[in-house]
Amino acid sequence: MFIETEATPNPATLKFLPGQDVMGSRGTADFTNAGAAARSPLAERLFGLEGVARIFLGSDFITVTKAEGVEWQALKPQVLGAIMEHVMAGRPVVLEEEGDAALEDSDPADAEIVAQIKELLDTRVRPAVAGDGGDIVFRGFRDGIVKLHLQGACSGCPSSRATLKHGVENMLRHYVPEVMAVEQVDA
Repeated sequence: MFIETEATPNPATLKFLPGQDVMGSRGTADFTNAGAAARSPLAERLFGLEGVARIFLGSDFITVTKAEGVEWQALKPQVLGAIMEHVMAGRPVVLEEEGDAALEDSDPADAEIVAQIKELLDTRVRPAVAGDGGDIVFRGFRDGIVKLHLQGACSGCPSSRATLKHGVENMLRHYVPEVMAVEQVDA
């Protein structure tokens, strides 16, 4: 089995591509610490490696964020070995589906605007963000403000706030005049 690796815009995060589905059409999963990884045997295994700070599971990739002070030169071979052993053993990536616990904060009167925003995010933004090893999740729209949550390599990336403000905000404002600004939220 060959696992491809790619750098991401976040220097603390690498993207691992095992050449097969990870989450497939089940969406994504973002684990910010070992305690949050109980529903994913793969994430638990990766958190067992010293120096792993965050795990993000995408449709066909895994992004791993290293802790500060840890070098990829030492950690990368361990991550590759853990992913390879897990996949080759046929173990599940996640044990059960998890609903999105955070409720969207939107006025029902804005349902049409919210649908436009989600469509633009799904077709124009999410594919590019996934290419960098992350995801972007809609969290709400109120009073002209779109609230978005960044996951995976995008979370904590030095350029993520600039990309959100200059790229995503400008695009949404162009196509949806009701959008005044975009804000990043943590949950």
